[in-house]
Amino acid sequence: MTSKSPLALLPLVLFLVLFVGSGLWYQSQGVDFAFYQISAPVAILPAIALAILFAKGSLNQRIETFVKGVGDSTITTMVLIYLLAGAFASVAKAVGGVDATVNFGLSIVPASLLLPGLFVITAFVATSMGTSMGTIAAIAPIAIGVAEAADLPLLLTVGTVIGGAMFGDNLSIISDTTIAATRTQGCDMRDKFRMNFKIALPAALVTLVWLYFQSSGAQITDLQDYDLIKVLPYVMVLGLAVAGVNVMLVLFSGIVFAGIVGLTSLPEYSVANWSADIYAGYSGMQEILILSLLIGGLAAVMKSQGGLDWLVGMVEKVSRVFGGKAGSTRTGELSISLSVALTNLCTANNTVSILINGSVAKNLAERYNVDPKRSASLLDIFSCVVQGILPYGAQILLASSLAGLSPLDLVAYVQYSWVLALVALLSIAFAWPKTAK
Repeated sequence: MTSKSPLALLPLVLFLVLFVGSGLWYQSQGVDFAFYQISAPVAILPAIALAILFAKGSLNQRIETFVKGVGDSTITTMVLIYLLAGAFASVAKAVGGVDATVNFGLSIVPASLLLPGLFVITAFVATSMGTSMGTIAAIAPIAIGVAEAADLPLLLTVGTVIGGAMFGDNLSIISDTTIAATRTQGCDMRDKFRMNFKIALPAALVTLVWLYFQSSGAQITDLQDYDLIKVLPYVMVLGLAVAGVNVMLVLFSGIVFAGIVGLTSLPEYSVANWSADIYAGYSGMQEILILSLLIGGLAAVMKSQGGLDWLVGMVEKVSRVFGGKAGSTRTGELSISLSVALTNLCTANNTVSILINGSVAKNLAERYNVDPKRSASLLDIFSCVVQGILPYGAQILLASSLAGLSPLDLVAYVQYSWVLALVALLSIAFAWPKTAK
């Protein structure tokens, strides 16, 4: 049996130091998107070298452990889903699906419900696209114009967009966070979605009520024309996913349907364009795909040396202070939530945080009898909560740069993320919702 050893975690510490340290340095130099100047797949290479150097056994055995981690069936499946998700999002956007969805939503929103409507539209687009960054990039400019025309507070309006984007990112079946959470915990996306939705919905409703009282005297102007058929690929993907169809079949069907929409509704759209958009979607997933493979290998080496077992023990000790007796499910859920939240603070990337904590969370879930769909939901929720309020996170940096606002000022106006954190903690405290045995 492998003994627990904190030294086995030094490679992970090195990765975080390089990734976070470079971000802090670039931030001190005033560089935009400072924490994204040195990409994570590059920052992890010295950590992998250190892990292999520290591991026991012959060099060939150590490398074989790493390669087995890279080729783990969970990691391989995750990579395939990333590719299909990227392709669908790229094709659907290229045929005009994003613009059509945004303008369709704005056309049916009463002026008195402008902010709640903006949240719902953003949430739907993010759930359909599977990316909070893409959603913010698409909707924030529209929201900024609406805020100016309707005399709404800009901080509040932009914060509403970020909140809606994080709602969708947290729930979407094509989001990389959902893919990572479900694959590492070994549960179906449909089950995770249902568990997640029961926590996210109350948080969203509270946010909508609060936003309703902030939308007085608003008006919607400058609507663009839209073609409703371009919204259908998103609707189809959501419907098939909720119905429990295999996620790969769902995404493949979405790619085909979105391509057919483009070929039949856009005169200039050809099979060659369709092919190029699919490949562009693949390329857009390159960073997270490579990082998933490398983290899988790194985790395998650290696990073989007892590093993950030691980390689980330390997180458990902290969680017992708040979670009650050592064997309680509450302690396990708090441990999972705490570990991914702390990691996200360090990495400023919710998907990276889930990938790093995947093995740890699965270990904790098995030890404390936490249902896999529950552990996947908590991983996704608390990573998205932290990501949505980080002033140096990509979402707030992008939105603040588009709106000309201070990232620090914007943090307080992402109400949904704060409410979601509270609701999720209450769900742990009161053991709700119940999981089916």
